[in-house]
Amino acid sequence: MCGDKIDPAEAAILRGSAPRGPSDQELLNGMARGDQNALRELMLRHRGRVQRFTGRFLQDRDRIDDVVNDVFVAVWRQARAFEQRASVVTWLLAIAKFRAMSAHSEYRQREEAFDEAAAAKLVDHNDTPDVVMEREDRAKLLRRLTASLPAQQARLIDLVYYRGKSVREVAVIVGIPNNTVKTRMFLARKRLATLLAAEGLGPRVA
Repeated sequence: MCGDKIDPAEAAILRGSAPRGPSDQELLNGMARGDQNALRELMLRHRGRVQRFTGRFLQDRDRIDDVVNDVFVAVWRQARAFEQRASVVTWLLAIAKFRAMSAHSEYRQREEAFDEAAAAKLVDHNDTPDVVMEREDRAKLLRRLTASLPAQQARLIDLVYYRGKSVREVAVIVGIPNNTVKTRMFLARKRLATLLAAEGLGPRVA
């Protein structure tokens, strides 16, 4: 059929290449509009790469899979917040790194069964037993009060005060904008101050 026009898709196959699909940014834009097909396409495109990258920090396959799933959940939730300061792949791998390191840290802490009694051994030996006990009791109280906070706020307090993460790191780990981290931290500290006051203690959470 000499006069028939060749379909562009067929022409691409004849040239040995498939038609170009949407870019990563276009997929992200679709996700921002709630397009789950865009999420599936992004996962098909990059899941293997994120999985291999995460394997550099973790060895357990189940934990690697958990982190990879968390990465794409975070990207789905924050698709609108992506500011295109880096490529989508770089963003994916940055989230994967922070999530993997966080998972590794949590695993090691569970293995070592670190508790507040161990921390008490690090205090100045010149402190009196009463001072040591007061510090230990206060640490336990703070842990208990933190656990009573809404889950989102409790996790932020844990990441910032007990794991030493910066606001930027927490934003990537949790998958929320920096300003949201700051707002939730403000509310968490305010709530903790109220709870401490109710216990007859002045707040020391800066």
